[in-house]
Amino acid sequence: MLGHAEKVMGTVVSFTVDCGSVPDDSVRRAVARACRLLHRMDDIFSTWQPASPMSRLRRGELNLDDVPPEIPQVLEQCAEARALSNGWFDPWAMPGGVDPTGLVKGWAVEAAMKMVREAGVPAALVNGGGDLVGFRPPSSVPWRIGIRHPWDASALACVVELEDAIATSGSYERGAHLLDPRTGQLTTAAASATVTGPSLALADALATALAVGGDDVLALLAALPGYDGYLIRSDGTEESTERMAFTS
Repeated sequence: MLGHAEKVMGTVVSFTVDCGSVPDDSVRRAVARACRLLHRMDDIFSTWQPASPMSRLRRGELNLDDVPPEIPQVLEQCAEARALSNGWFDPWAMPGGVDPTGLVKGWAVEAAMKMVREAGVPAALVNGGGDLVGFRPPSSVPWRIGIRHPWDASALACVVELEDAIATSGSYERGAHLLDPRTGQLTTAAASATVTGPSLALADALATALAVGGDDVLALLAALPGYDGYLIRSDGTEESTERMAFTS
């Protein structure tokens, strides 16, 4: 098993790779390529770097014809997530201009995983600050992912079997920072919101929507094929979609 941790995008992205019969050096090169991609995405999409293409687009200094192609690709997925969440995830409603932060980390981690998978390894898990994507052989035991309890860092709220991707959003680490796109105000509708599904980019965005919209978004997830949600409300009560793959 090969492991690596990379500081990027304001968090740590960790790689856990079962090399199988693939030489370790080949896997390390694949992880290095994946890390370079993550840093490039950070340079493109960072809203903290004034000179990034995303920051310049937000200020109106660039238009979509002038930016790297990844930005229109990500904004297209943002539009899809906005429609699927009934507007509870809306990067265009953020102050200062369009802000795809709630989706782009999942999108970038997913792209990094693709590079690792192309090395031919039998199993891998990539964790980008709580946004995880992984795969294992169909006949093997799935990855088991613990969801941190929002009020006790030493405890787990639950354990979930990972099929493809899982993302969690909440205010327990950074404090209240999520904006309700309908009011423009900070919201504390959820202490923790977790979404699983085939796409980490969409799971990331939908977890943000669930943290903002609470039960309204959980109802949307229940009707969305392939995606499931787990909500811990700010009063400590919990709810999940029926298909959520809890385990022990």
